[in-house]
Amino acid sequence: MATKVHMEALSPTMEEGQVVRWLKAEGDTISNGDLLAEIETDKATMELVARGDGILRVILVGEGDTAPVGEVIAVIAAADEDIAALVSSAPAATDEAPMPKSDKESPASSSESAPGSEAPADPAAPASSPAASGGRVKASPLARRLAQDAGVDLAALEGSGPGGRIVKRDVEAAKSAPPATTTASSPVPGPWSDASAAEGFEEVRVSQMRKTIARRLSESLGPVPHFFLTIDVDMTRIASARRRLNALVESDGDRVSYNDFVLKATAAALVRHPDCNAAWFGDHIKRYHHVHIGVAVAIDDGLITPVVKHADRKGLVQISREVKEMAGRAREKRLTPDEYTGSTFSVSNLGMFGIHEFTAIINPPEAGILAVGGVEETPVVVDGQVVIQPRMRITMSCDHRVIDGAQGSRFLQTFKAMLEEPAAILL
Repeated sequence: MATKVHMEALSPTMEEGQVVRWLKAEGDTISNGDLLAEIETDKATMELVARGDGILRVILVGEGDTAPVGEVIAVIAAADEDIAALVSSAPAATDEAPMPKSDKESPASSSESAPGSEAPADPAAPASSPAASGGRVKASPLARRLAQDAGVDLAALEGSGPGGRIVKRDVEAAKSAPPATTTASSPVPGPWSDASAAEGFEEVRVSQMRKTIARRLSESLGPVPHFFLTIDVDMTRIASARRRLNALVESDGDRVSYNDFVLKATAAALVRHPDCNAAWFGDHIKRYHHVHIGVAVAIDDGLITPVVKHADRKGLVQISREVKEMAGRAREKRLTPDEYTGSTFSVSNLGMFGIHEFTAIINPPEAGILAVGGVEETPVVVDGQVVIQPRMRITMSCDHRVIDGAQGSRFLQTFKAMLEEPAAILL
C-alpha cells in the first residue's frame, strides 16, 4: 500500500518547511525509519523519517522549495503500484519529469546571465495565455522556481503542459529568447556612468527562521504593551570575581564570561521575584516554579534562543558550558525542539558588538527580557570624587499585563545588588 510522505511539524511552532536536501532519490528502496530528507523548520534543520516501506516513487517538492505542514511532498509505494491518483491530487505535484540533481542545483547553467549582470528582458506577452485561469498562473513548482531565479514573468508565457500549465521547458525557452533590443541612442553603462544608470536590487529568499521571526515580532511589539526599565550596574566586583574564577577553571578548558554572571544573577533574582517569572495566557497569568532562561544567539538567518533549563540550580561553569555548546549547535541549525522551547524569561546581550544600551522585544508568552549592553570604563562620582569604573547598562522590557512598574523595579534592584556583590548570588 502506498505511503504519502507529508511535510511533518518538526518543531512546535512550525507552519511550513523547506526541503534543504533529499537524502534519498527517486527509485531508491525505502524502509520504515530511513532518513528521507533534511527539512529547514522555523528554528533548525531537522531530519524527516520514512513512515513506510517500498520504493521512493516520486518527489513532489524539490530541494529549496517549501510546503505547508501536512502537504504531501513524496510518495513511497511498490514498484508496480499505481500512484497516478496520489500524484495528481497532491497540491505540490509537478506536470513534468523530475530534473536530475545537477540541474536542480544549477538551474541557470545554460543561459542565465553571469552574476552581477542584468536579468534578460521578459519576452513579449502573448495575446492570450491559457496558463492563466481566473487571474492565477498555472505552473509547476519547479517552473516557478526557475522563473524566479531567471527573472522570467510567468504571466507572459504560454504553457505547453497538461491543461496549459507552464512547465520547465517553457521557462527555459523564455530564458533563451533574445532580449528586447534597445535604440542606438540608448546610453551604455560604463564604469563612470551616472549612478542612476547602475541602480538595481536583488531578491533574497526568506528562510523559514526569518519568516517566523517576522511573524513573532509582529505578534509581540504590537499586541504586547511593552514598557522599559534601565539600570546602570557597577561591574567592579564581578570583573574581579571573573578573573579569579577563570584562573581556577582555565586549566580545564573553561572560561566564564560576563554574560554567564548575568544569566546566573537573572535566574537567582527570578526565584525571589516569581511575579516576573511569568507568562500571559489571556484569561490567566502563569507563574512558573522553575527558571528556564532563554539566551538569544545570533545566527546567519536571524536569531534563536537556546534555553538553559533550571538555571537557578546550576553553577557558573555549568551555565557557561551549556551556553557555548548550544550556541555552537544553534549556528549549525542542529538544536532539538526541547532545547529552544520552554523558556520562562530571556536575556539578549549585544555587548560583544560594542552596543552600549538597547531595548529588546519580548518573546510571547514570556513577560520579560533583559537587554544587556557592554561593560565600559565610565567616569562616575563616588563620595564626591570622580573615579573610573567598569559599568554595564541593562534594560528590562516588561509586559505590562503581567509586570507592573514597581514589580519590575524590585526585580532589577535585586538583580543589580547581586552583580555588584557576587556573593549575594549564593544566598
